[in-house]
Amino acid sequence: MSVRRDKLAILLWSATPERPDLCATPFVHAAAAAAFDCRVEIHFAGPAVRLLVAGVADGMRPWPGVETSIYQMLRQATNLGVELRACAMAMGALVGPGEALISEYAGTIAASAFVDRALDPEWATLVF
Repeated sequence: MSVRRDKLAILLWSATPERPDLCATPFVHAAAAAAFDCRVEIHFAGPAVRLLVAGVADGMRPWPGVETSIYQMLRQATNLGVELRACAMAMGALVGPGEALISEYAGTIAASAFVDRALDPEWATLVF
């Protein structure tokens, strides 16, 4: 018998502004989980933190011919309660002190927080 978990942590590290084709799926999955009343956190690591800089994701489309921006997909997820967190080290290294962040950003979190989620049987995890 399987146990349904109602907590999902998503690690976003390969979905970066340079690879918009990889950016849609994590937000679609996050929104889907939130629609099932699941608590969802997206942990941004490495270059993926650049998606939290105001204007970056808004100008990105996952594929040619798609009008919905990556930012709109991100907003759909956050409108359903998905929490956006980022690695403090990556933010310090890859986001400039004068760069504005999107209003949906919920603050930094240590890398150990995602590891803790992955080790906790109450949480499911996905990595993109």
